[in-house]
Amino acid sequence: MSLLVDTHAHLDFPEFAADLAEVLKKARQAGVGAIINVGTGERSSRQVVSLSDRDPCLWAAVGVHPHYAGRVSPGYRRELAELAAHPRVVAIGETGLDYYRNFSSPADQEEVFRYHLSLAAETGKPVIIHSRNAYDETLKILREFALPPRPGVMHCFSGGRVQARAFLELGFYLSVAGPVTYPRSHELREILKEIPGDRLLLETDAPYLSPQPYRGLRNEPAFIKATYERVALALETDFERLAEQVRANSACLFAGTVIL
Repeated sequence: MSLLVDTHAHLDFPEFAADLAEVLKKARQAGVGAIINVGTGERSSRQVVSLSDRDPCLWAAVGVHPHYAGRVSPGYRRELAELAAHPRVVAIGETGLDYYRNFSSPADQEEVFRYHLSLAAETGKPVIIHSRNAYDETLKILREFALPPRPGVMHCFSGGRVQARAFLELGFYLSVAGPVTYPRSHELREILKEIPGDRLLLETDAPYLSPQPYRGLRNEPAFIKATYERVALALETDFERLAEQVRANSACLFAGTVIL
């Protein structure tokens, strides 16, 4: 069986404090060979880097989630830049705009987002973008930058066709998570068919967004197999072929670092 990649999880969160070793064991048993553990703040970014040093299947991304953009320390830029230099760090983020929760002001979110885009450009690493109720604003900021050919990934994409095409035109990959398995997610499954095969990624966003067979439970990387199965069905392709494609896409975007 082809090894699976979970391109976005938060295994540093308290939900995994008691049984992380067992969670990783179950992931391997389910065929997961690589997990990108994504930081959401300064402390979180330190933790995901530390975890990546302890387990060869874990890689890290460092950044500040838009929810916490208004709470960054005066030295956050220096710290993220230092963490980004770590050899197990394959991306910058999670960053972006969230105008649904508005836990931080739009001004703070935009300032921190722009810094992450600059750091991604400086390091040559892709950016992992969170965008909720802010697709137009996200696109506006992205168009201010001279983006590389493969600038990053739209994490947990849930927009429409117009937004999908706009991000694809900018060179972004689109990643889908557990919601693609939900019975009512017909439009998202149709949009899947319009994403070029070499631009598709899959993720859990664990501990959130468990796929349909596990709804109501804490999400974890082992559950991503259900998402691969549902996406393969929607695309009318073979599970193994999809797994190989996502693995190749992950290696391509993340600078060939995700080696299975």
